[in-house]
Amino acid sequence: MKAVWYERKGPAREVLHLGEQPMPEPAAGEVRVRIHVSAVNPSDTKTRGGARGNVAMPFPVIIPHQDGAGVIDAVGDGVDPERIGQRVWVYEATLGRAFGTCAQYTTVPAHKAVMLPARAEFEAGACMGIPVMTAHRCVMADGPVLGKTILVTGGAGSVGFYAIQVARLSGAARVIATVSRDEQARQALAAGAHDVINYRQEDVAARVREITGETQPLDRVIEVAFGQNLPVILPLMRPGGVIATYASDAVPEPAIPFWPMLAKDLTVRFVLVYAMPQAAHDDAAMFITAALSGGELKHQYHQAFSMAEIAAAHEATESMSHVGKVLVKID
Repeated sequence: MKAVWYERKGPAREVLHLGEQPMPEPAAGEVRVRIHVSAVNPSDTKTRGGARGNVAMPFPVIIPHQDGAGVIDAVGDGVDPERIGQRVWVYEATLGRAFGTCAQYTTVPAHKAVMLPARAEFEAGACMGIPVMTAHRCVMADGPVLGKTILVTGGAGSVGFYAIQVARLSGAARVIATVSRDEQARQALAAGAHDVINYRQEDVAARVREITGETQPLDRVIEVAFGQNLPVILPLMRPGGVIATYASDAVPEPAIPFWPMLAKDLTVRFVLVYAMPQAAHDDAAMFITAALSGGELKHQYHQAFSMAEIAAAHEATESMSHVGKVLVKID
C-alpha cells in the first residue's frame, strides 16, 4: 500500500518519505480502514519533529497522524463482519501504535473507528478525533453548561472553534471568544460565539466585564494558553468556576497563585485527549454522532494536500499562520 512514514525525528522535508509499506491486517478486536482523508494535528508534527523532548522512536518505522476517515474493509476476530463497508472516522491511530492514518490503510481497535453519518463528508470525519474530543471534554467534563457564561481563548483554533460549538449546542447562555486577528474573529462568530475579543487590540478583562455587566462573570474558561492567560482570567472567574486547559506553550511551567484561586474554590482541569478515560471518549463520540447526524457542526478547512505534498502539509500545520484544519487526501 502507499503510505507516508519516517524512521527518525526531524524536519518534515528531511524525514518524511512516501512509498510502499506492507498492508496491515486487523488483529482480534480490530478493524482495517481504507483511509480517504487524513488530518494533521499539532501533536503529529511535534511528535515527528521531536518537540516533546529527546524521546526515542518507539518503533523503527512510524506512519504519522492520529485522525482520519474512510471505510472499513476488513475486521478481526470478535468484530461484527456487518461493519465491513461502514463509513467511519478514526481517532488515536498512533497512540501506542506504529501505523497512523497517512496511508491507504490502517488498523485500529474497533471502538476507535466510529460510524460516520451519511450526511457528513470524510473531510469532516477526519477533524473529529483530537479537536472535537478535546473540546467536548473541556466544555462538559465538569457538568452541564446550561445557562452558564463561558470564555474560549483561541476561538478560531482547532479545539477552540469546536469548543464554541459544543458550548452553544449544550445550552450555554453566553460564549465569548478571544482571537488575534479579523479572519479569526469571523470564524469564531461563524462557530457561534456571542462576542469576540481581539486580545492584541483590546483589554480582555475590561471587555468581558463590559459585555457581561459583571465583575466576575465567568463560569468556565476553555484555555489554550494557561500560563500566559491565568493572570487575566483569574479575576474574572466566579467562585466555584472551572478553568479547563489543554495547552500552555508560551509558559510551559506556570506559577499558580494559590491563595487567590483557593479563595474562589476554583477547579483547574488539565485535558489531554490521549489520557482521557474511555468513558470520556465514548461520551464525546456520542455527542459527535448526534451533532453530525443533525448537521449541527460547522468545520473549517485550510487546505487539502496530496500525499506527495506531505512535507508542505506538516509545515502548514507548524506555521500556525492559517485558519482551519490541514488535511491530506489519500490516493
